[in-house]
Amino acid sequence: MNKAKQILLRALSDPEARLDVEKSRKLMNLKTLDPLKPFYRTLDTKFYREGREIPIRIYFPDTESYEALEDMEKGTMEDNVYPVILYIHGGGFVTESVDSYNRVCWNLAKHTGHVVVAIDYPLAPEYRFPTQIEDCYAVAKAVFADRSLLNTDPDSITIMGDSAGGNLTAALCLMARDRGEFSPARQILIYPCVNNNYEEHNGFLSLMENGKDYLLTRQNMMDYLEYYQSCKEDRENPYFAPLLAKDFTNLPKTLVITGEFDPLRDEGEAFAEKLAQGGNQVVCHRIADGFHGFFLLEPFYPAVKEAYEYINEFLREKQENT
Repeated sequence: MNKAKQILLRALSDPEARLDVEKSRKLMNLKTLDPLKPFYRTLDTKFYREGREIPIRIYFPDTESYEALEDMEKGTMEDNVYPVILYIHGGGFVTESVDSYNRVCWNLAKHTGHVVVAIDYPLAPEYRFPTQIEDCYAVAKAVFADRSLLNTDPDSITIMGDSAGGNLTAALCLMARDRGEFSPARQILIYPCVNNNYEEHNGFLSLMENGKDYLLTRQNMMDYLEYYQSCKEDRENPYFAPLLAKDFTNLPKTLVITGEFDPLRDEGEAFAEKLAQGGNQVVCHRIADGFHGFFLLEPFYPAVKEAYEYINEFLREKQENT
């Protein structure tokens, strides 16, 4: 990483600062002021679980896919021929939303040729574990098993998430295997947080090397999990921390992307290794100069461009084998 970028990232990082939820949310919400928003081809709809709304936003890769909607008011799509990415956003379970991820999801649809279904799950600390994973599971079940949102072939659906969304994606796939109600074929994890411990010596070198000067700090991670958990026993639950799972067999084909300067780098790669040891197909790539959150940048940035190359190669393999 060049010196200028390193200095900038260090200036934007405060390794001792505790998380201020309201301040962080206001900062993240600045991303909702997107001048390109009127040009995105999207459809908003919602699901319900336990009397609560779960907002969903669907992004279409091109005009043809958008016009294929038979009934825009109901949000159903008959005989959908487009593959689907079910996307779960990051933000430490505490910040971010579908609105703040508009540009990310639109770019994802446009650059992969997939319809992207983004889940606007409720945030901590107002809602704590396991609300988020259960909401995401309910939406995934509707997409895979009930086919009540998009009438698409379940084998054409990929579940994907970054950071906390990577945690929820990994946990969702574990939960789907355990409950047996549907079977995701593929998952993509972008610098996922899959561990339950971010104390100074947690066994992962990247936390020590990169946990102070590269935007996401070790203290941030400790605070995020404090807000996310309902009780300390949650930390031992593999749906809270997928790295703790006892059984890694019969899980989806997986792409894991980590960043060289990300404090979560090593745990993501350890998760990929456990998946491989469980007999699953796994591809893991480390992005040189990548820091936590790089995927939120525009696709012309080298790290994002490289990530899209890996993502499209991974998605193409499925299409070529059908």
